[in-house]
Amino acid sequence: MSSSKDPQSGVPANSKGSWTSFLKSIASFNGDLSSLTAPPFILSSTSLTEYSAYWAEHPGLFVAPTQESDPEKRALAVLKWFLSTLHQQYCSRSEKLGSEKKPLNPFLGELFLGKWDSDADVGETTLISEQVSHHPPATAYAIQNAKHGIELQGYNAQKASFSSTIQIKQIGHALLTLTPPGADRNDPAQQEKYLITLPHLHIESLIYGTPFVELEKTTRIASSTGYVAKIDYSGKGWLSGKKNTFSAVLFKESESEKKPLYTVDGQWSDSFVIKDSRKHEVDRFSVKESQTTPLTLAPVEQQDLYETRRAWKDVATGIEQGNMDAVSAAKSKIENAQREMRKVEKSEGREWERRFFKRVNENDDETFSRLARMIGVTSLESDKTGGVWRFDQASAVGAQPPYHKVGGEGLGVTA
Repeated sequence: MSSSKDPQSGVPANSKGSWTSFLKSIASFNGDLSSLTAPPFILSSTSLTEYSAYWAEHPGLFVAPTQESDPEKRALAVLKWFLSTLHQQYCSRSEKLGSEKKPLNPFLGELFLGKWDSDADVGETTLISEQVSHHPPATAYAIQNAKHGIELQGYNAQKASFSSTIQIKQIGHALLTLTPPGADRNDPAQQEKYLITLPHLHIESLIYGTPFVELEKTTRIASSTGYVAKIDYSGKGWLSGKKNTFSAVLFKESESEKKPLYTVDGQWSDSFVIKDSRKHEVDRFSVKESQTTPLTLAPVEQQDLYETRRAWKDVATGIEQGNMDAVSAAKSKIENAQREMRKVEKSEGREWERRFFKRVNENDDETFSRLARMIGVTSLESDKTGGVWRFDQASAVGAQPPYHKVGGEGLGVTA
């Protein structure tokens, strides 16, 4: 940015004082930054439960691994699909809104349900996202395509801290399960699993009031067929480099990462190139030329009281209109109702019942434990996510979006 420009050009003139105060409060705050109240211009009308949808906005790439008969090519297709999700997960909001915004903090039990309708070859892909923990906050999700026998489920929490800028550690993981061609999807022994760790991130351009996400450190993907992918992230430095840069390798667990079967390099926000071990280009993916598939939701008036768009409707409207009194009143209504529900549960000696997910003991899943060892995952930090969460398929019967009713009272939302 040129020095001749206003260094706070992203901050509205009437918000410069509150933005400066907000930055000072961040720098001196010791707890979880998500609890801080941000200036109105940086608030988002979108809840974190909606972020689960970013995993599958390219349904064709999501199901592509199930079409590969070679396990090596399947592992490569999984890597390509994962890399294709990064732009939507970490860049699409700042492109659309001009900068990254502070999302709404979900309440316990909040739901986000929808589906992607693709062409006949891909079929329907469904999404169930649920806030499974509030203290600490954690969101769980399940994305399924029954036609191709593939499912992604996982959960994540975010721990934000300040060190020269906002640093965000993502806690949790994703678990992809797919049925290879010719395999019996009803036989777990014939299914493949992929364990995916989550990247850390930090916020750039914070001082200018135009924050955007930059990824850092490493993501790993381990497959039950013995393949490992490693993605290293590096952003634009002071003197050189491009933002959103990454370099990835795919290799056999029994071999060194220095002898990769494939390498992938590029910018996750723009494009990347896949090369084989002889450095021949085998594929190229352009984010800008790849169209996303819109998520279909039930009309707001038909949604359950616990669904995101209905529950936060008045808050979202207030944010979009810049009416912070209305925002405060609508948020307080929900938060007070939630506090009352927790008091009742405590007095009755019971816990809120999750609708679609349940806690599990990760040590009971031998395949998962082996995948974790493959990529050096020694702790799931379940104390920071309220537990280890897995999708309960039986609970979703009759509740597949967008035609569903899941029930719920006492939320503080107009029926």
